[in-house]
Amino acid sequence: MLFDDSYKTIDAPSEGFFRDRGSKFLAYAYPIKTEDDAKGHLNELYELHPKAVHHCYAYRLGLDRTQFRANDDGEPSGSAGKPILNTIYAHDLTNVLVVVVRYFGGTLLGVPGLINAYKVATDEALKIARVVTLHVRDVYTLVYPYEQMNDVMKVIKAFDLVPQHQQFDNECSLQLEIRKTMLNQVLGKLEKIDSLRLEFERTI
Repeated sequence: MLFDDSYKTIDAPSEGFFRDRGSKFLAYAYPIKTEDDAKGHLNELYELHPKAVHHCYAYRLGLDRTQFRANDDGEPSGSAGKPILNTIYAHDLTNVLVVVVRYFGGTLLGVPGLINAYKVATDEALKIARVVTLHVRDVYTLVYPYEQMNDVMKVIKAFDLVPQHQQFDNECSLQLEIRKTMLNQVLGKLEKIDSLRLEFERTI
């Protein structure tokens, strides 16, 4: 198979902790699907830890390594966001955000000390997270006449798909999540149904 549509992520938030010379590093790992998800979690942590000196973070989205962000939030360049991101890569995870909140303990740790602290705190959070394997799916909306209901349901049953947001009227509609590796087969069958319209929504 040329295209692997599976990826590993975490299925629930988890936390890690590291202390070095009085500084406390609290790591929070979250499963995310979009950049907006990441912003939402960051805002929650700003409210939860208003007195922390840094909220450093990194996230990775999608199957490839092109959709990512690393932020040092005032720490020396490359000493916080990058170690967090590299630890996410080391665990072979995606669709994950890790934020490490730092409370300063009065002693400067130096760049090597910071790199170690952010890496270890992130590692602690990801080690206890429950890792799951998911599949990249394309979401399509199907619109079709009521008379074609049986034909549509036959295809759905044949590929073991789960219809969502169903509306039945003279004109019916429903949404399907289709695995990337099954896409051509499923769409090939659906396109043979008279008067059926396929609308691509998004990839998840």
